[in-house]
Amino acid sequence: MNHPLLALQVCIVLFFAGFIPSVPTPPDASSDIHLLAPCDTVPQLNQKIISLVREQIGRTVDRGECWDLAALVLTQTGAKWDGRYTFGQKVDPEKDCVYAGDIIQFEGVKIKYTKGRAVFEETMAHHTAIIIDIKSKGVYTLAHQNTGTSGRKVGLSDIDVSTIVKGKYQIFRPVL
Repeated sequence: MNHPLLALQVCIVLFFAGFIPSVPTPPDASSDIHLLAPCDTVPQLNQKIISLVREQIGRTVDRGECWDLAALVLTQTGAKWDGRYTFGQKVDPEKDCVYAGDIIQFEGVKIKYTKGRAVFEETMAHHTAIIIDIKSKGVYTLAHQNTGTSGRKVGLSDIDVSTIVKGKYQIFRPVL
């Protein structure tokens, strides 16, 4: 009989019998798994917002201001907000899940990034957008209007928040 195979079979039996302890899970790994699992399910209100935003792509919402898109989807879904720039519950992207359908508010933001050999800079003195897709942690596709790329119509563009060199942003979770 093959001795390595016999040794493996004995180890398996002893493991399941409880004589060989399992390898402990590192603290980081278990918390990462716990944090990622709930992020897989987009809240129902956010799903409605995503659907409404997709209907508006290529169109001008109200006056074409960036804020008008958020106002439209929050009003149509019956979400609670202050009618100004608090679009629901504040989200801490370092601790909380960020979902498509969340709203992001930029204040005094300057972005600087490199593409190939070119360096690009963009500014957003005061800008509102809706996160339409999560590409990875801190990298989002935004739906917004009143931008340099889509003008007064709703368009899509990507942002990596790690490229923000000045200013701040806040993410809000729409709530009923």
